[in-house]
Amino acid sequence: MRCFPPERIVCLTEETVETLYLLGEDRRIVGVSGYAVRPPQVRREKPRVSAFTSADIPKILALAPDLVFAFSDLQAEIVAELLRAGVAVHGFNHRDVAGVLAMIRCVGALVGAGERAERLAEGYAADLAARRAQVAGRARPKVYFEEWDEPMISGIGWVSELVEVAGGDDVFAALARNAAAKDRIVSSEAVIAAAPDVILASWCGKKVSPAKIRARLGWDAIPAVRDGRVFEIKPPLILQPGPAALTDGLAAIVAALKDGVPPRP
Repeated sequence: MRCFPPERIVCLTEETVETLYLLGEDRRIVGVSGYAVRPPQVRREKPRVSAFTSADIPKILALAPDLVFAFSDLQAEIVAELLRAGVAVHGFNHRDVAGVLAMIRCVGALVGAGERAERLAEGYAADLAARRAQVAGRARPKVYFEEWDEPMISGIGWVSELVEVAGGDDVFAALARNAAAKDRIVSSEAVIAAAPDVILASWCGKKVSPAKIRARLGWDAIPAVRDGRVFEIKPPLILQPGPAALTDGLAAIVAALKDGVPPRP
């Protein structure tokens, strides 16, 4: 970096954007991912410079960032191009709740807001612990979370953990430890055999069709389908490993497990 703390930051995914806003450090953001929608004003205030696996490198370079925040191996090619252009990049690669809290603390440290970040992370951890205590001893519905439909991909680590925090049991919890989506592909037969009581779906980039899920061959025997407990959770709430998932994402899961309607972003 050319200065510390960095004055000009580009965020290639949403969770670091929201974190910087929550820390009161949003003035440092000069460019964001096109998927950044939290808080709502970000779409008015910050120029969009990337999708998820693609980015407008010349536009990013024109913003003269001191630091770029990236996420996961899926952005490795973007990161490599920026590094070759002489840009400092910090890449996060977290896949669980502990990693989300660590990301918040790291972002805070990198912008000189370590104490505020620690308070934010501690607050989230306390809220999660309180929620776990609330559901302790209660009956736990079996939950299938679908991250994609063709092929069917089950939920990633932080999603599986939040299902547990909300009071459910992820029927594919063992797969949630696999970071790569290809390693979480499940068959229709496996879902039917798991017999989930609730089905939650969030397909990145397209709207979920509960009707299509219910119409799958043999799925009428699944308790969730039989009892009308198939719910969509909007991707901005749950598929970004950041504050949104720990707050509104968790609330959406809780609402669905109670037969409520998950809130919209």
